[in-house]
Amino acid sequence: MKNSAAKWLITLGGISVLLTLVLIFLYLLYVIKPIFESAKIEPVTALTIERSEEVLSIGVDELQELAYTISTDGDIAFYSLLEPSQSKSLSSVVFRQQLSEQPLVKVIDAGHEKKLLLDELDQVQLVATKFEATYQAGQREVIPNLTYPLGEDYLLVDEDNGALSELAFAMNDEKAVFVAFTDDQRLIKTTLLAEDDFNYDPEFEAFYQTIDIALNQVDDILISPDLSMAFVRSADNVLVYDLTDEYQVALKARISPQLAQNGAQSHHLTSMALLSGGSSLLLGDYNGLVTQWFEVSTDNGREFKQVRSFMVSEQEAVTNIVTEQFRKSFFTVTDSGEIGVFYTTSEADLWRGQLTNAAPKAIVISPRANGLLVQDGNTLAQFSVENEHPEVTWQALWQEVWYEGYPEPEYIWQSTSGSDDFEAKFSLVPISFGTMKAALYAMLFAVPIALTAAIYTAYFMTPALRKKVKPTIEIMEALPTVILGFLAGLWLAPIVEKNLPAIALLLILLPLAVFITAFAWHRLPKQWKSKLPETWAPIILIPVLLIAATFAFSLSPVMEMYWFGGDVRQFITNDLGIDFDQRNALVVGIAMGFAVIPTIFSMAEDAIFSVPKHLTSGSLALGATQWQTLVKVVLLTASPGIFSAIMMGLGRAVGETMIVLMATGNTPIVDWSIFQGMRTLAANIAVEMPESEVGSSHYRILFLAAFVLFVFTFVFNTLAEFVRQRLREKYSSL
Repeated sequence: MKNSAAKWLITLGGISVLLTLVLIFLYLLYVIKPIFESAKIEPVTALTIERSEEVLSIGVDELQELAYTISTDGDIAFYSLLEPSQSKSLSSVVFRQQLSEQPLVKVIDAGHEKKLLLDELDQVQLVATKFEATYQAGQREVIPNLTYPLGEDYLLVDEDNGALSELAFAMNDEKAVFVAFTDDQRLIKTTLLAEDDFNYDPEFEAFYQTIDIALNQVDDILISPDLSMAFVRSADNVLVYDLTDEYQVALKARISPQLAQNGAQSHHLTSMALLSGGSSLLLGDYNGLVTQWFEVSTDNGREFKQVRSFMVSEQEAVTNIVTEQFRKSFFTVTDSGEIGVFYTTSEADLWRGQLTNAAPKAIVISPRANGLLVQDGNTLAQFSVENEHPEVTWQALWQEVWYEGYPEPEYIWQSTSGSDDFEAKFSLVPISFGTMKAALYAMLFAVPIALTAAIYTAYFMTPALRKKVKPTIEIMEALPTVILGFLAGLWLAPIVEKNLPAIALLLILLPLAVFITAFAWHRLPKQWKSKLPETWAPIILIPVLLIAATFAFSLSPVMEMYWFGGDVRQFITNDLGIDFDQRNALVVGIAMGFAVIPTIFSMAEDAIFSVPKHLTSGSLALGATQWQTLVKVVLLTASPGIFSAIMMGLGRAVGETMIVLMATGNTPIVDWSIFQGMRTLAANIAVEMPESEVGSSHYRILFLAAFVLFVFTFVFNTLAEFVRQRLREKYSSL
């Protein structure tokens, strides 16, 4: 009865463990799955706008409850998007206001709901839309409003009152910059400096400059959000000007894409846009190609280079490029109205399709990038956009990616920043590499010590001493790893940094001291050795090792002075060109190896001690020495258990969190150097999971890192079990 109950309980426990592993596996997949789904764009509602004038610009509020249009007659009208009907009339207008007494020629999107108005008299005015949410009787209502960040008076862009053919604008809290091309072929820059802060006071002082340029035509102008550069497109070239000098605007670079011939067109560049943050420039051409350019460091200084390209269409020109406000996604429009959605960092082709029958007159992305508003004739169409994780692809996770500002493609993990337009870097290679690096150095330290200790304890040590040594080492496994990490980071790391020659000497002096002591003990007369109980013979090594360690640390300053110029760290950094971190792989190897030793020792010692005595007795009876018996019989018979011990130690090293978290610089780099730190999968999850937004790309990629760690350990354990079974079958006949 008891045996039957125990059998069923053990079976139930085993099935429960397997079921738990399967459920963990499935839950990880459930959380990870959304990051690899394609983008989706679906229609929500459409409304008809009755107008007699051409619409120049459209917009939508953050909650996608109100849309607005600005037409050539200077009128702005706000429409409700709440009712999901197929067609709406002027009755849906919730607010209307006249912005300009003169007809408008152009409306320029100045970012963050700001619109720059240019009328037919070349008068310029900046207007900003504001949306306030109010709650009455439990119902939310979004109320539109208009403000004038630079005042309600017209802004003088050209002090010579010339006609403006092209105009660009950007501003921050303290400065506003205009760059314009006039009909008399002058390129001008106008700077407005706030007397206090534009958020509180629209008063400013204006400065005017003329930019040297020899162009008869300018097709487009853009200004970076940080007001540092202006991009002037003319035919097949883009001129980049430095705007940081208040006295002279210098030509910084010239971008000349290599474009194929396409019929009799006079030029091939058709559109230009800046990605979020303004570091990258997107250029569209007649051949349906969009190229990304940004500055990289070269031997000749910083230069603009084409980094990647996107084939939008094989037959049609790219007529418009619309970028998101905070991410590196962009939308493209072709002559026929085909829409494409792309993400630059991951080089992802997210979605393609037709939203309107013809090319839309205007297209705008909602501030949260979860909606799209398209104008097609007299119709405003609203679409929902499901594109939560465009930055995640297998290529971006596991291959080198060329990030903005970097000189070449690299493996980088950098999930957060203080900037809203930060380009997230989600390469799993550095943290996966760090996991393997930490485990490797820990095993290099732990395996020789643990196995040799296990062999001596199980095979050579007297039973009385073994009863004391084995439990003592096994108790070490109960020591919290957070304590080991704390000691390694705050106590061991400074000692290693200050005594690097001593650490190197220990690798030589400690084994040498053991061999010298063993040789001296062997040469002692028998009557001397008989006076010392056999149980205490190994204790002789303790003072010898302490003396050797003391000698190594005493000799360290002398070696440092005469061989390394008085500072080993400076020698390593300056002379050898090797970066040195105080909390490095050497410290991690010692600290984590110390944590892994009890696991390997205990299992290996049990395997060796469990070798049947008749095997060793038979070997010795046939004339084999103890060492021959150990190598040819004991270790071979115990090899499955020893291998299992090593793999269990490796599994613990791979999954260790607190030691690598506290004893390293936690830097996700790909470098085998023993003097550099690392970041592991487990430590990365522990550090960043509490700060990640639930459901975000960062959050789900951390679960992907956990899945990679899960698969990594599962594969290693499976291979270990396979090898162990083969070893058991091979040596079971002994």
